[in-house]
Amino acid sequence: KDKSSCLITVFEILVQICFVKDSSANTCQDFLLQQIEEVRQVGSYKKGTMTTGNNVADLVVVLKTLPTKEAVEALGNKVWETLKMKEPREVLTMIPNEKGFELSNTEATARLMITTIPPNLKKLDPALHLDSKLLHAAHASIRHSRWFEENSQQPTIKTLIRLLHDLRKRFTGLAPLSPWMLDLLAHYAILNNPNRTALSLTAAYRRVLQLLSAGFFCPGSAGISDPCEGGNVRVHTSMSLEEQDLVCLTAQTLLRVLSHGGFKQILGIEGNSSIATEMSVWDGVVVSPLERAYERSEDRRDGE
Repeated sequence: KDKSSCLITVFEILVQICFVKDSSANTCQDFLLQQIEEVRQVGSYKKGTMTTGNNVADLVVVLKTLPTKEAVEALGNKVWETLKMKEPREVLTMIPNEKGFELSNTEATARLMITTIPPNLKKLDPALHLDSKLLHAAHASIRHSRWFEENSQQPTIKTLIRLLHDLRKRFTGLAPLSPWMLDLLAHYAILNNPNRTALSLTAAYRRVLQLLSAGFFCPGSAGISDPCEGGNVRVHTSMSLEEQDLVCLTAQTLLRVLSHGGFKQILGIEGNSSIATEMSVWDGVVVSPLERAYERSEDRRDGE
């Protein structure tokens, strides 16, 4: 019941924010609202992969103008004022950040990322405008949502993504995996197999750990080509070498625990995350956490 209430609250915020965009037609007298090109829902709320306790809805606001910090904060204040006029009893806060701003109430948050139309991306001045990397990342979020909507509407994929988000949250060794990596990994594990038929949720969950354990996201691996980027970009290359190593060794430890009957600990039904970092015994079989295989040259020099 609490979860449904939070989601309804988020949805209402989204509808109201999109209303602000719709009111920015040429007849609108407010200059700030006229500068909005479009508003796009992205992220887990749009994809249907939101997990309990993470009541955050992401949107991308595309501006017609170059986004300065002052303009973004002014837009945030304008949206906040509009929402307060529609819901005067609602407790809303607006907090600017490096990506845009956040609108929150007591139950949920609408996180708005600001970007500009593609022709403007070459005109950015680092001293005046938002970080170019963040603006490009916002456009990438739009591409990711479009691809997901076209290719990953199967319920099993969405369920697996939610389970992987939970796994990543409980085991810090998997923290370097981004939400986009988890989306593609779940899609690959379920649909990319010799039989060309969708795997069951149980088989796909184990397969994810098997893939990561085999070095699927390690240096030199083909991994998964990012379908939203040109130039045959591999999604795991955005992680550092240390992070790729950490993800691999953590998955190997968890797979060994799973293979010896520790599924309740893997799923979070029993136990805690210590099984990935401390020795555990399963029916007489000792599972010891693996050590890092990669070590930075700076670390080696410091040890000498």
